[in-house]
Amino acid sequence: MTKITIAIDGFSSTGKSTVAKQLAKALGYVYVDSGAMYRAVALYAMQNGCIDSAYFDKESLIAQLDQISISFKFNENLGFAEVYLNGKNIETQIRTLEVSQFVSQVATVSEVRELLVKQQQTFGKDKGVVMDGRDIGTVVFPDAELKLFMTASAEKRAQRRYDELIERGDDVSYDEVLKNVQSRDHIDSTREDSPLTMAEGSIKLDNSNMTLEEQFEFVLKHSEEKIRDVKA
Repeated sequence: MTKITIAIDGFSSTGKSTVAKQLAKALGYVYVDSGAMYRAVALYAMQNGCIDSAYFDKESLIAQLDQISISFKFNENLGFAEVYLNGKNIETQIRTLEVSQFVSQVATVSEVRELLVKQQQTFGKDKGVVMDGRDIGTVVFPDAELKLFMTASAEKRAQRRYDELIERGDDVSYDEVLKNVQSRDHIDSTREDSPLTMAEGSIKLDNSNMTLEEQFEFVLKHSEEKIRDVKA
């Protein structure tokens, strides 16, 4: 059976993980949430005094990178793999707005990116993988057969993220979430190491006015077409 590598990049809160999970399930591929790996490092930095709202001790975090072990374990009840940090399930913790406030800063550290990119590349060595993030098509899998770039207006993304957090029971305001989205956009797009850009050959998907079903149909159609092209 012909398998390809699918790289999904884009701005925060565009629904990359949601559609990537759906796509991987439909194709029988492995799904890897690269953003969750950066969130795990950010959580570690928070828990070990490397970062808070007043400072970021990059050197301290770099010195502790060999103490960070990130893994994914499939949860049959949920239907997807959850993230573990040093053997502890952190899936819920890393999805908070607090972690979101620091993840883009942590992701600017070249040593962090180097460590995680190596891990991500091992996940995709046998193809048949769907991975989403910020630099998948540009750095992790520059030779991916299919590259998608997802975007939407900051306001639309903030509203979706806000609704998600409120439904989960988090105490946040829309303005807080919008500010976080805009801040992450700026940091992700202007960092020196692997800034967020649309990889050459990417198919752009602006889902500002699309339903989840329309979005999924879009990526599935392009995936199936690419698989047929490669097979031929």
